[in-house]
Amino acid sequence: MDFGKYVYELKQQKKEAKKKQKKTQVKTIKYRPGTEEGDYQIKFRNLVKFLDNGDKVKVSIWFRGREMQHKELGMVMLDRIEKDTEEFANVEQKAKMEGRQLGMMLAPKSKKR
Repeated sequence: MDFGKYVYELKQQKKEAKKKQKKTQVKTIKYRPGTEEGDYQIKFRNLVKFLDNGDKVKVSIWFRGREMQHKELGMVMLDRIEKDTEEFANVEQKAKMEGRQLGMMLAPKSKKR
């Protein structure tokens, strides 16, 4: 076999293998401590959609000004999100403060076939 043809076929095989790979993205959903029920439901629906697509989701609660003194409101909201997503996701990274935001990472549960 011609060496050039062999190298070409190897490149084509690598190209096909690369096409078939699924890249997971990290999507971010931002909440505020005062996020009301309607907005919560819309953001939650998007969160579930991202998890169904196989993407990881970072849930952030942004604090501004005096809200920083009530971090427990953010923790309550993250606990609620964690409880609501039990059937769709695993908590990859527990809630922690990063500057003015409280964040948690969710990964989709593997689909059993």
